[in-house]
Amino acid sequence: MVMVLSPLFLLFMLGLSLTPLTLAKDDRRYKHFLTQHYDRSPKGRDNKYCEMMMEKRHLTKPCKDINTFVHGNKNDIKDICKDKNGKPYRGNLRISKSPFQVTICKHKGGSTRPPCHYKATKDYRVIVIGCEKGLPVHFDESFVPPRK
Repeated sequence: MVMVLSPLFLLFMLGLSLTPLTLAKDDRRYKHFLTQHYDRSPKGRDNKYCEMMMEKRHLTKPCKDINTFVHGNKNDIKDICKDKNGKPYRGNLRISKSPFQVTICKHKGGSTRPPCHYKATKDYRVIVIGCEKGLPVHFDESFVPPRK
């Protein structure tokens, strides 16, 4: 007995097969964001911290000029992508409603080849991120929140 599949059924099956690829891509971009910009419980937050973290996170070939590590809870960062802890900001970016503890690592200059030397700045800052499908995928900037 020969079974004929309808074109609609074939389209449905194709859609199901592509869904995991799309989710995997979103997940990969989110994990890349976390690798570059997230450290839940930092130790030290000084120049040595920056040098160690930048190398550990593979941001030193060549030496990345500047990088910000956001500290705290991942869910609080994800909430920036929702109205819970974020609001629209310039184009498709989102700005946090509350400040985050951050460490900014700035390359001291000189050679862009390892070993890289960084100056650390620790602060509490409002952060601006790009989101896709409810997940942070791009760190744009941070700044000291205005006093009220």
